[in-house]
Amino acid sequence: MTNPFHVGFLLYPNLTQLDLTGPAQFLSRAPGAKAHYIWKTLAPVPSDAGLSLMPTTTFKDCPQLDLICVPGGAGQVALMSDEETLSFLRKQAEKAKYVTSVCTGSLVLGAAGLLKGYKSACHWAWRDFLPAFGATPVNARVVKDRNRISGGGVTAGIDFALTVIAEEWGEDVAKQMQLGFEYDPQPPFNCGSPERAGPERVAFAKKAFEGLLTEREIVNAQAAARMRESAS
Repeated sequence: MTNPFHVGFLLYPNLTQLDLTGPAQFLSRAPGAKAHYIWKTLAPVPSDAGLSLMPTTTFKDCPQLDLICVPGGAGQVALMSDEETLSFLRKQAEKAKYVTSVCTGSLVLGAAGLLKGYKSACHWAWRDFLPAFGATPVNARVVKDRNRISGGGVTAGIDFALTVIAEEWGEDVAKQMQLGFEYDPQPPFNCGSPERAGPERVAFAKKAFEGLLTEREIVNAQAAARMRESAS
């Protein structure tokens, strides 16, 4: 393990803040970890919750990271054709020990060509977009395939962080942190996955996602075509 262990989270406009802040709360407290919050400028970055996040470094000034994490959110759509961001991710991934994502952040890794031949998690509503990038979608809270570690939708980011901490710092450290943060989920309802929610509730959710689904289908296909062209 390097000391400090550089953990980097990509910021971008309209990201889902919990995709980032959940795992960041844990990973930033891991022994010897130094967290970096990265965007093109140091200006505040608005999230989808009305909460702005402050970058601590830019693409240009970011050190080589030991772990790079891409969160998801509706703003992910714009990143699929953002070559500046995709190039930054590819450059960091060359030497990073872990290349990771939460929720639809995996689609951004896919657009950067970083998931070809890998298994990956994603939010259940967008998981089927992964094969366009040569990735194998897996219905799981956390998926580890070599040095790619991905979390499913939003709240899975905390499970993802604990998985990374156990991998890098050991299970005892991860367990102590889980206790310290009192991470003992007992949701009031048992409907947090399509399998448990039932077909009617899933159909309602899909209807709510309809506009974004259409947009993501188009952007995803375009990003996958660009990835194939650059690889040929």
